[in-house]
Amino acid sequence: MDADVIVVGAGPTGLMLAGELRLGGADVIVLDKLAEPTGQSRGLGFTARAMEIFDQRGLLPRFGQGETLEISPVGHFGGVQFDFTALEGAHFGARGIPQSQTEAVLAAWAAELGADIRHGCEVLALADGFEDGDLAEVTVGTAEGVRRLRARYLVGCDGGKSTVRKLAGIGFPGTEATRAMFLADVTGLDLKPRYLGETLPNGMVMAAPLKEGVHRIIVCPHGAAARSADEQVTFEEVAKAWEHITGEDISSGGAEWVSFFSDATRQAAEYRRGRVLLAGDAAHIHLPAGGQGLSTGVQDAANLGWKLAAVVTGRAGEDLLATYHAERHLVGRRLLMNTRAQGMVFLGGDPAEPLRRILTELTGYDVVRRHLAGVVSHLDIRYDVTDGAGDGENGEDAAGAHPLLGRRLGKVPLTGPGGESDTFRLLHAGRGVLLDLAGDRAVREAAAGWAGRVDVVTATASAADRGAVFAGAGAVLVRPDGHVAWTGTGADDGLGAALARWFGAPAGD
Repeated sequence: MDADVIVVGAGPTGLMLAGELRLGGADVIVLDKLAEPTGQSRGLGFTARAMEIFDQRGLLPRFGQGETLEISPVGHFGGVQFDFTALEGAHFGARGIPQSQTEAVLAAWAAELGADIRHGCEVLALADGFEDGDLAEVTVGTAEGVRRLRARYLVGCDGGKSTVRKLAGIGFPGTEATRAMFLADVTGLDLKPRYLGETLPNGMVMAAPLKEGVHRIIVCPHGAAARSADEQVTFEEVAKAWEHITGEDISSGGAEWVSFFSDATRQAAEYRRGRVLLAGDAAHIHLPAGGQGLSTGVQDAANLGWKLAAVVTGRAGEDLLATYHAERHLVGRRLLMNTRAQGMVFLGGDPAEPLRRILTELTGYDVVRRHLAGVVSHLDIRYDVTDGAGDGENGEDAAGAHPLLGRRLGKVPLTGPGGESDTFRLLHAGRGVLLDLAGDRAVREAAAGWAGRVDVVTATASAADRGAVFAGAGAVLVRPDGHVAWTGTGADDGLGAALARWFGAPAGD
């Protein structure tokens, strides 16, 4: 074996996955066909949940602003603006962070942890046997020639046109593109900000300053036909579409780069086939809306990384990997649903005006604002962690289920023997955490067989957080991705079974 895992694609998803795998002790090679990063940035930020994941790994300070990272409390759903803080802890996300910066932060982190990141390496073929064999073997083209690499698992994080997905024969059903939309980083212009977009009779436009003298614009003209992937777009074409929608002539300016995107919506039929897995845009593509694409890929990686590392290092059985598809495919399905809905509202032109009006009325209700904020921020995600705790598409409460089960545990201040801490800081090492809030010796002893995989922490929270966040639980088992796997008042409430399910058999068994 050349590595435990080969990751194809050095974008945010692949680099996040590489770091997660290294935290879990897996050897990883990252392959990217580009000789070097382009520096171009389709994404300009990330959602509240992705920001939490970076915080859980101690990465926020690397973005230059630490925990004061600029966030936007006001967001939108399909262009209808409202205050996301109607949902506790929610916001529209971190804004103004180029994807190139996110990639640089994650690349440095993964390399520090020991990931082997190789540029100029294009996957050409996948050997037979990956479906039921013990390894995945790929043929790779490099500047030095063609070579073969072998690993226990291969993960495609190589975008919507994923070579890995195609070579593995994984279906990618969905809807074809119906329109083309443009984006460009323009120079030499004084544009008024349109941060959340402006819908006009001939289309929708967005504009935001990136740096001195440079603006990001997005131009969505009504009636623009879909384009083939190999077509080129020019600044002149973008300027003409901008003038058609806004009446403003920007042709005197220039562009650092221009591109186009579409409303094609597709999802991989399966996120795992044998020794091959998919994450990020390789698993799902959709209309960009609220920075959800990059953020969903980061969450895919956070969900998969610790599980895959546990399997390849022998700490857990392969059945743990089945939970990756089970959990993330449902999330992807909801992502496609919400982005398609937003596209209908945002880009539907005059026929969609009644829908925009009724949606605007509905956002006057707290319950609607909380629901939509949860959908776009991804803070509403709930996994079925107990084979029946959730009985709906998004893990809705089953009778008697603790409200934290399957949900992410927010950032809660804690006090313990080691001083002040918080629930995110406890996850920096990428291990599970058993939080003993009641000083219960039996709880701590029950987890002794999982030492090195689960950190047992005795701490106290404020009375308000014990009631509002922990809802009376005396102990909480948190997975490395920040989602709660078990709650109870003592070790007899099924703690051992939960530890075994998520972290493998105890030492000595």
